[in-house]
Amino acid sequence: MAIWGSSSSNTPSPEADIKTHLINQVRQEAAVTNARTLMAKVNEHCFEACVPNPGTSLSSAEHSCLSQCMEKYIGFWNTVNRSYITRLANERNNRGGGALDPSSIQTEQESSL
Repeated sequence: MAIWGSSSSNTPSPEADIKTHLINQVRQEAAVTNARTLMAKVNEHCFEACVPNPGTSLSSAEHSCLSQCMEKYIGFWNTVNRSYITRLANERNNRGGGALDPSSIQTEQESSL
């Protein structure tokens, strides 16, 4: 049996368990990377826009601006990600590849935030 092959029995083979574990690990690492990128972009764009003169504390206006900016930025980020994942799924299906479930990928990405 090949290392990534499938078994004809209903019991998952050790190779299938390894493959599943590796796929899950890659998905988790991608989600963490996306979350880090998102937070870096939020910090870069929102902080520059909302805190023109950094000090020891935030004013209520700065705090409000940061909250609104972060909510908008994260909303845009999620919308773009959903669109991108849907496009990937459609392209994969059009090529005759296996089905890609956009909801499961999106859920994993959002859960890392």
